Amino acid sequence: MRITVVTPGELGASHTEAWRELRASTGAPANPFMEPEFSLAVGRVRAQARVAVLWEGGEAAGFFPYERGPLGQGRAIGLGVSDCQGAVLRPGLGIDPRELLRACSLATWEFDNLEAGQKLFEPDAAAGFGSPVIEVGAGYASYEEGLRARSPKFLRTTLAKERRLGRQTGGVRFVFDERDPAALRRLMAWKSAQYRRTGRRDRFAQRWISSLVRRLHESAAAGGCRGVLSVLYAGNRPVAAHFGLRSATVLACWFPAYDSEFAKFSPGLVLHLRMAEAAAGEGIGLLDLGRGAAEYKDALKTGELRVHEGTSLRPGARAALHWLGREPVRRARVFVTGRPRLAAQARRALNGAARLRGGR
Repeated sequence: MRITVVTPGELGASHTEAWRELRASTGAPANPFMEPEFSLAVGRVRAQARVAVLWEGGEAAGFFPYERGPLGQGRAIGLGVSDCQGAVLRPGLGIDPRELLRACSLATWEFDNLEAGQKLFEPDAAAGFGSPVIEVGAGYASYEEGLRARSPKFLRTTLAKERRLGRQTGGVRFVFDERDPAALRRLMAWKSAQYRRTGRRDRFAQRWISSLVRRLHESAAAGGCRGVLSVLYAGNRPVAAHFGLRSATVLACWFPAYDSEFAKFSPGLVLHLRMAEAAAGEGIGLLDLGRGAAEYKDALKTGELRVHEGTSLRPGARAALHWLGREPVRRARVFVTGRPRLAAQARRALNGAARLRGGR
């Protein structure tokens, strides 16, 4: 086996085609974060982005996208915003993860949303988490029927709020794939305000993330990954929006937000129902809501996928230093998030701190 390392921009058309074919051969859900277009987009905003290409018998047998930091510290490409991570390998390909890290000049490789079935790295996982999904492969009517059986009060209340919102504003309108850049800017402003309101770091304050989102929205190219901005309008006013990534069959939910003035109408919940309906009409069978606890996810989901968090290490002093610096904090966070009462207390503390910073 031979391994070469390139920047994403150095991948040619033959590479990306081989990547897609290998990915399809795994039988895993076609999550857009695992498609070559996502790594190409990250490569345009992150100078440290790399892709290891694994060759066997003169043919590309695998692709491993990653980012390399100082002193050989590696991380999943787009770590912090990527919701599905790992290598794209020919089924049955035999390679040791330490060999791969050595070829990439990495002492460590950190992941927080490792895809289930990534046998190369799963032994290094420190914790596993459920990633809620909405299955609409049988059509939206079937999904709504199931939702009515599981959570009749939730569905009835949400649809009633949608009707009331329409009556008070002159009608509700939904656009699944809104191309207006102004709508994206509004969503990002809502989301930034939400981050501040809940005491969390504003992702859009990081230039590379905001640039990545804008690039993915601007790209209308066909392929396994492109940005989709969905907007719920009340009258002519946007009241909720979501930006995610889609492949032919999977919509990865990413950045949802709403206008807090309309909170009493639960526009975010209405938006997700309309997204599920439109996605089913587009031939999408799965909406991946992403890792993380939230009441709306519990209400909407039909099941869960599994993702993992951890670090693969290549024995040495640099790997030991990384472990000492990161693992105790990770374990403490996993301990808290795995206990609902502690997690709720932590969220209340974050919200209280945010209110104090805001002078309220």
